[in-house]
Amino acid sequence: MEERAGAVIKPRAVIFDVGDVLFSWDPRFLYERLIADDRALDAFLENVVTREWHFQHDAGRPFAETSAELSARFPEHAALIAQWGPRFLETMGPPIPGVHPIVEALDSAGVPLFAITNYSGEFWPRFRATQQPLFDRFRDIVVSGDEKLAKPDPAIFRLALDRFGLAPHEGLFVDDNAANIAAARDLGIPALHFTGPDPARAAMLQQELEQVGLL
Repeated sequence: MEERAGAVIKPRAVIFDVGDVLFSWDPRFLYERLIADDRALDAFLENVVTREWHFQHDAGRPFAETSAELSARFPEHAALIAQWGPRFLETMGPPIPGVHPIVEALDSAGVPLFAITNYSGEFWPRFRATQQPLFDRFRDIVVSGDEKLAKPDPAIFRLALDRFGLAPHEGLFVDDNAANIAAARDLGIPALHFTGPDPARAAMLQQELEQVGLL
C-alpha cells in the first residue's frame, strides 16, 4: 500500500481482471470437443489457434480478418479455425472457486467494483449476457477490444482510472498475469498477483482485502 507522510494510504475500490480471476479460460475447453487425438490437439493449440493469435482480438482486430489470415496459412484447419468465433464462449470455463462470493460480499459492503479485461469487443457482449447478475455488481468494465488497448499497455490503465474516477492508489487491482501486475504497480496502483492453486487463490484474496479494510 502507498505511504504518505508516514500514513498508509489504502485502496477504496477493487479492480478485477476477468479471465482466470473471475472465470477460468482456456482454448482447450473448446477444441478438446472437436479434436479427439491429444497429440493433434496439443499441436493445433501450440501452432495454429495460439494465445498470441487470439491476443489480436483482445487488441481490437475483428475475427473475420484474423481467421481469414490464419486459414490462408493453415487451409487444412480452416473448418476448425472457423469455430473460434461462433463458439468462443465454450473457451470460458467455470467460476474460479471462492471468488464470486467475495465479489458479492464486497458489493454488499458498498465497495466500488470495476474490471479491466483483455477481451474481444465482438465476443464480450455475448459472455456478459450469460453472467448478468455478477457483472451488474460492477460499476464499470473496460474491455480492451472496445478500446483497442490491451494490458499490459499502461494506456489502458490510465484510461480505466479516468473512467472509474480513481486515483492510482485508490484501486486494488487483481490479475493473474505478472506483466499486467507490473504495469499496474509502475503506475502506482496497488496490485495483487492472483496465482497459485485454485483453493488458495480465494483465501489469499480474502486475506488481502481484510488487511486493507475492504472486507
